[in-house]
Amino acid sequence: MRQLEKVLKEVAGIDVAQKELVVSLGRLLESLSIEIFAYKVFVNSDKGIQSMIEWVSSCCENAAQMRYVMEATGVYHERLAYALESMNIDVSVILPNKISNYARSLDIKTITDKTASQAIAQFGLERKLDNWIRPKDIYRELKQLTRERDQIVEERSMVKNQRHAEKTEAMPNQKSLL
Repeated sequence: MRQLEKVLKEVAGIDVAQKELVVSLGRLLESLSIEIFAYKVFVNSDKGIQSMIEWVSSCCENAAQMRYVMEATGVYHERLAYALESMNIDVSVILPNKISNYARSLDIKTITDKTASQAIAQFGLERKLDNWIRPKDIYRELKQLTRERDQIVEERSMVKNQRHAEKTEAMPNQKSLL
């Protein structure tokens, strides 16, 4: 019956990792049924992103209407989000807790990269999602500075704890306390 049904919406659900993009393609049919119809893994690089876009275009009935949906995974999703946004492609970046709560409702027994990308695709098909908007440069800079500060505070705390332990041990090494 698939040939007779009109496709209402198509989504690429992407599980983004440091080194790879795990992509599942899904569509919402006129009967309101959801079909996950393709799956492929790409390298998380500029070349891999381009290959992914070409693959999605070859698999979909209306690539111009395709929405790409991904989790906000630290910094690993940023290259993809910026690339898609710069090409005026519809992209949605979703908070990880929303996806994980949704995935729990699907009663998935084992979470793999493939099942995660399928859950993300299904999430995108079932919801009306907003387009991701590139943050202003000042926010990106503040985010980077905040990360650096957090790292320095963490290192400082670690060194203070080490010094405290050395000072309070039974026989401290006097050279270490200088």
